[in-house]
Amino acid sequence: MRLLLIEDDLPIAEALAEGFAQSGFSLDRLPRAEAAEAALETTSYDLAVIDLELPGIGGLELIRRLRLKRVALPILILTARDALEDRVRGLDIGADDYLVKPFLFPELLARVRALIRRSRAAACSDLVFGPLRLRLDSRCASLKDAPLDLTGREWDVLQHLMLAAPKVVSKQKLMESLSDWDNEVSPNAVELYISRLRGKLAAHKVVIRTVRGIGYRLENP
Repeated sequence: MRLLLIEDDLPIAEALAEGFAQSGFSLDRLPRAEAAEAALETTSYDLAVIDLELPGIGGLELIRRLRLKRVALPILILTARDALEDRVRGLDIGADDYLVKPFLFPELLARVRALIRRSRAAACSDLVFGPLRLRLDSRCASLKDAPLDLTGREWDVLQHLMLAAPKVVSKQKLMESLSDWDNEVSPNAVELYISRLRGKLAAHKVVIRTVRGIGYRLENP
């Protein structure tokens, strides 16, 4: 899962990046709202964490602009502003949750996971392709109703393929979805995840087909 953090306090941003990385998330960090607007036009994220006190465009204005553009990703405000009117305004303008600094990272992590679960459940609780099923709320996978053991990266690759099926997912899109700006995933790594998934799916004839020069697609002959 890929998160976007808009936070101009470098120590806080670095601490959050380390915490989210250890928890299995990819995190892109930006110090300004203007750069975040541009990033959201080209990159898909599962959630944005936004500080209100930003140089230039403030966090509230950024959220207002995103909601006017119908950007639907979950937004969590992370700020030192603790007044009731700030909380109410932030939630009314379009944020999904509000957490005041100082905070404990386990609480932030739990809120992030809950927002992502809620967002995915609202869109679709399950993905099904032939005998293959992904339960988005619990991140459980099954094949012919038998549990399918997947790593976090394998899950993310398979989810992208199932969401697109029967269309092709480009290798570049898979690389972008698995990477963050500090740790890019290589084409060889994507090929490794695809190879591992093929081995796990082959027994039930779910095929990941290579479309030469483009990417991959799921097939169920």
